[in-house]
Amino acid sequence: MTPGPALRCAGCGAEVAGEPYAFRCPNAGRDDADHVLVPVPAPLPADAPPLPDPREAQPFARWRAAFHSYAMARAGGMADAAYVALVHELDAAVAAVDGAGFRATPFAPSETLGRWLGFAAGEVWAKDETRHVAGSHKARHLFGLALALEVVERTGLTTRAASDARGLAIASCGNAALAAAVVARACGRPLRVFIPADANPRVVERLLALGAAVTVCEREPGRPGDPCVHAFHDAVAGGALPFCCQGNENGLAIEGGTTLALEMAEALHGRGVALDRLFVQVGGGALASACARGLEQAHAAGLLASLPRLHAVQTQGAWPLRRAYLALRDEVLGPGDSDEAVAVGHAAAVTQAVALDRECAERLCTRGEHARVAAALDGARRARSRYMRPWDTAPHSVAHGILDDETYDWFEVVRATVASGGWPVTVGEERLLLARDLAHTAGVRADATGAAGLAGLMELRAAGVIPGDERVAVLLTGIER
Repeated sequence: MTPGPALRCAGCGAEVAGEPYAFRCPNAGRDDADHVLVPVPAPLPADAPPLPDPREAQPFARWRAAFHSYAMARAGGMADAAYVALVHELDAAVAAVDGAGFRATPFAPSETLGRWLGFAAGEVWAKDETRHVAGSHKARHLFGLALALEVVERTGLTTRAASDARGLAIASCGNAALAAAVVARACGRPLRVFIPADANPRVVERLLALGAAVTVCEREPGRPGDPCVHAFHDAVAGGALPFCCQGNENGLAIEGGTTLALEMAEALHGRGVALDRLFVQVGGGALASACARGLEQAHAAGLLASLPRLHAVQTQGAWPLRRAYLALRDEVLGPGDSDEAVAVGHAAAVTQAVALDRECAERLCTRGEHARVAAALDGARRARSRYMRPWDTAPHSVAHGILDDETYDWFEVVRATVASGGWPVTVGEERLLLARDLAHTAGVRADATGAAGLAGLMELRAAGVIPGDERVAVLLTGIER
């Protein structure tokens, strides 16, 4: 039996093939590289479907030709029809637990958002994920992982008993934990969830009702980083399978999230229009990383004529991604332009900071800086701690779902941001609350976390960066509970 399709580490180049639990680079933890396993494109059988498959509406069946799990299934002897049947089997199980399965979520121009933000000739498109499985995009990531597990078990690389003996584990403060619990319950798999002491009581109640084993984690004095992630790492070291939304912990977590971006690309293609900018809220970074990869896949498939500028949005309570971006920017363009007091957007400096961001972003993505940027990025992927480190203090914000101490998928997000000519944006509490209320006015019951991308758009629009004739998009994901 051939090893099958491979995964390659973006940090060290190591390849993994034929392993049932090929989630994390075998060299992770041995050095300071940013180890993330990424699927290596593999030839598919002649009967593989087009991208997308017009016969299928379910996202994981419609876009299956883009998935590593599909390539693994076919290499392992599973017929196309059997893979599609597996997708629908799992989808039906999710629907039995959560009331509905996976489907393409709405993505269209919002007259309310466009009018309120003054886009006279342009458009503000919104992708509403609040009515998706478990109320956010997180379930997309985790359904993709469940699908990959089923494939390696059904093609004989491992057994269900071996997987269940290990169990699944996740660290999360809310939406990711709920999504993991829904998908795990649907698949009948044991799940351990590590949550902070201040987790939403409604979330905890639902986790317990879904049969998850919940562990509350307190911060330890003198130990930086998220205590839930520390406990999660301990569980994985003990054999648990990382059932999470962090690409560095499980590279295949990104794959399921690409369905969101592929749906957006298909909708734009259907109207024959291009997107100028995309705003994505960033905590751990998997959503932005998945959007970047999905849009690039769509571009390669001819669904997008060009890629939009990517703006990653964080709170002023914690912005580890922007801090990493500024360090990289200084390395390429020279120090002195990255004053952190400006970066967090103090009122008197917002316009000046945004103008600087725009100027630097344009320089970073120009041909003249290409060699220096490429060299800096190559160095950054091999020296993670120089750019990405845990936030210095316990983070606080009304957008609690993006308060990760680190942006775990930071490198891919920074790479895509720089390549597109975008830049990370930080927003304050007042802007986050206003964005949440505006989303409600537009008919989307997002929480402050789910509306953070919209807050980023509002920030740049108020600073005069975005003209009213652009076509921009935001993700509204994370229902208010």
